[in-house]
Formats: sequence, C-alpha cells, structure tokens
Amino acid sequence: MIFHSTCKRPILIAGNGVRESGASDLLYKFYKKTKIPVLTTMNAVDLVQDDDKLGFIGVYGNRIANMIVKEADLVISVGARLGLRQIGNKPEFFAPRAKLIRADIDEYELSRYIKTDEVKYLTDAKIFLFKLLEENIPNYSDWNDKCHRAKKLLLNHDKEIGNYCIEKISSLLPKNPIVAIDVGQNQCWAAQSLILKGNKGRILIGGGYGSMGCGLPYAIGASYFLNKGIVYCITGDGGLQMNIQELQTVAADKLPIKILVINNRALGKISEIQAGTFQGRYCITNGSSGYSVPDFTNVAQAYDIKAVTIDNYTELDKYSDWFYDNESCLINILLPEDTLLIPKMNWNEKDMKPFLNQELSDEIIKLLNS
Repeated sequence: MIFHSTCKRPILIAGNGVRESGASDLLYKFYKKTKIPVLTTMNAVDLVQDDDKLGFIGVYGNRIANMIVKEADLVISVGARLGLRQIGNKPEFFAPRAKLIRADIDEYELSRYIKTDEVKYLTDAKIFLFKLLEENIPNYSDWNDKCHRAKKLLLNHDKEIGNYCIEKISSLLPKNPIVAIDVGQNQCWAAQSLILKGNKGRILIGGGYGSMGCGLPYAIGASYFLNKGIVYCITGDGGLQMNIQELQTVAADKLPIKILVINNRALGKISEIQAGTFQGRYCITNGSSGYSVPDFTNVAQAYDIKAVTIDNYTELDKYSDWFYDNESCLINILLPEDTLLIPKMNWNEKDMKPFLNQELSDEIIKLLNS
C-alpha cells in the first residue's frame, strides 16, 4: 500500500513530471475520486484550474498553498523535484508534521533526502497514479472544503497591482485558453493569480529555466500547433525586448496572438532584489539606473499589428473584443515602476513575508486543523 489510510490531512503535490508522463487526466480523476487537495509546482500550475485551484508551493508561491503544506500530515509528491525554490533552504521547515512520499522518474533527484524517513518510488508518474487509483482511499471532501475556506480568508491579502492586473486578464479569457507566460514578475503574478475557466487550458511557463524572453516564442509555437489558433501571451517589458523581432513572425504569418505587456518600465524582480538586498544600488534595472523601454504600441504598429497603450488595467474591458477576434494585437498595460512581488519566502524563515497578522494566521491554522 502506498497511501497511509490513518492520515487526516493528506495532500498531493503535482509537478511537471505528471504532464510529461501523460498523466494529467489521471491526476484529475484521482482528485475527483478522493478529494485530496492537489497543490502544484510553478511549472505545473495549470494542472489544477478553475474552482479546484488552491495554488502552487514555493518561494513565490501562494501563501495558502504553503500554509496547507505545513499543516498536512501526509504529503505525496509526484513528478516534482522538490528543489530549493519549492521547499526553501531548510528542509526541516517543509511539511514539518507530515510523512513524505516521493515518486519521481529521476533517480538523482530521489538521491537527495528532504526527510530522513521519507518513502521513495523510482517510477513514472503515470504508473504511480494508476497504483494510487487502485487503492481503497477514503474521501477527503471535508478536509478539501476546509482548505478552500482557508483560501477564501486570504482573498484580500497578498495582492499587488500586478496580481489585480492578472485577475482582470483572467476574467476576459475564454474557457480553456492557451496562455504563454514570460519570465519575471509577470511570471510569478500569473502563476499566483491566473485562474483559467475550465480544466483543459494550458499555461506555458518557463519555470526554473529562467529563459527571459520565452513568452512570445512560446505563443508562436503554440499558435502553429493549433493551426494558427488564438494564443494569449503575457510578457513583461524586459522579456518582450529579448525577442521583439518575433513580432515580424506574428505579422507575416497572421498569427492571432494576443500580446499583453505588463509594463512597469523596469526589470522588476532584479530591481526589487537590488532595492532590498543591496540598499537601492540599482544597475540598469529601472529608469534612474539606465534601463529604458520603447513605445511598444508604435513598435507593434510598425509591424502592422494593431496595438494600444492603456494607463490602467481596468481599461482592458474596452478592448475585450480584441481577446476573441482572429487578429494579432498588442496591449501595452502600464503599471507603476515600483511594483512589488509578494508574498515571498525568505531562505531562513518559516513564514512568508509580509507576515500575516497573528489573529488571521491563528484562524487559518485552527480551521485547517479542525
């Protein structure tokens, strides 16, 4: 038996290995059968969507996802390497109350120990999930409901303007869209706050590769795969400039790619680190230190792509029809330069910053353990 039937608060953490093994449908089937909460890694953030989504774990993960991990008494990790960006610098802070079961096809990933008593399965994610489905696992609807109620208690927390912008984009997307994400603050905001309607959409995300500029090429490849179908590209001002010449590919082949530029006129993640860790000694990351951006609307129009610049994400409603027509477009969404990415798990701390007020934290922990 893989599953520990005596546990009360089990969770499953799904990594990109689940998708790579072709087990996405099996994961969904497992969730529907058992109602065991499923959290994901950033690379696999689209494996659980719509009303079932609780979030992804890790340094820039959703706070509720990390809190659930801490209160769980069983963690089953499937196709997730559980590296530093996922568990932090101190393994003892990860799932401190839980028994850990890890299934991975990579023996070198499994050679690392997160817990001394963890149980490891060197196997394909699809085979592992098949075996789990064959077991007589209780239904955990009550525990799953508590997790979602706890999530609702945090709805008004950890929201910066980038998160609100992504939420607005989410509201305008059709059911089961294909969304390509670049690298940077926009990537983390999207991973945190992009909720797709339906369960068949895809979020194409660079994840741990750190391949800044990947958003537009991802979108182009996906559009070709869909026989020149509609794809949405969320990118930043820095990422778009890495491969801006690919606008010619979009224009020449008339690809209906909807390019949404989250433009804070700064290399946000780097400038934020320079502000916090290096006492504001910026270097070519914002306007005061030598970084600049072109007028993306003019650039897109030069390629004969319809484009507009808006001063606030709330203006997106005016261009909702652009999300559905069969033409390429670029919407340049201006954000303040000093945008923040929160919450964040610091390497040597147990909780994410900014810290929750103690009363709310206690309420969530009490709910999860009730």
